[in-house]
Amino acid sequence: MQPQVVLKDQKSSNLFRRSVCSADPSILTEIYDESVNMALWQRSLSREVKSEVTGFIDTATHLERSAFIRAQFIEDDIRDELKYTSLGDAFMSNTTEVIDMFCTLFDLDQVGFRIRLLDSPMCPKFHIDRVPCRLVTTFCGQGTQWLDNNNIDRSKLGHGSKGQEDSKSGLYSSDTTINNFTAGDVALLKGSAWIGNEETAVVHRSPPYREGEKRLLLTLDFLS
Repeated sequence: MQPQVVLKDQKSSNLFRRSVCSADPSILTEIYDESVNMALWQRSLSREVKSEVTGFIDTATHLERSAFIRAQFIEDDIRDELKYTSLGDAFMSNTTEVIDMFCTLFDLDQVGFRIRLLDSPMCPKFHIDRVPCRLVTTFCGQGTQWLDNNNIDRSKLGHGSKGQEDSKSGLYSSDTTINNFTAGDVALLKGSAWIGNEETAVVHRSPPYREGEKRLLLTLDFLS
């Protein structure tokens, strides 16, 4: 069965880009299409994973781990990194699956792994990543926000905003143009270091803070 794919056409500096999303994990392979700058697997977390994550977040006050994860020893490395948390087998298996998919998709021997428990916005302003491609998934809480290329003025990114908030700088026209990932979604975001995507890296940010909310965020990166 072919995955149901939702497309969003994007345009920036006469370069067309589109985002693709589906409930089928094979959608992630579309990242190799030159016209695609974001591929989104709209997955649902199992009850067991949700339970472990909720139990962890209810009691934990801090988690920030960064490591190199070896493709041949993913689960061993993950268990070693998270051995002092209450996260159990369901979470370990789920995370191992995502990392294995990332390694297989890009033929990587190891990846840069980072997991954080957040109670405030990590990157509150819209920005791009100066990497080839980053995997982003949120296990609990609000997901990352992003903008279509055809709804933005890239000259307003960074210093171009002249210190103004994103909503006032002219970066985008309306809050209705802001897209949100949801908990469980697995997204591949092309950055400016992907050859041919220098001018069309995905523009994204951390979601606005909600009082009392915690987010469990996992990212994966290529290693230089």
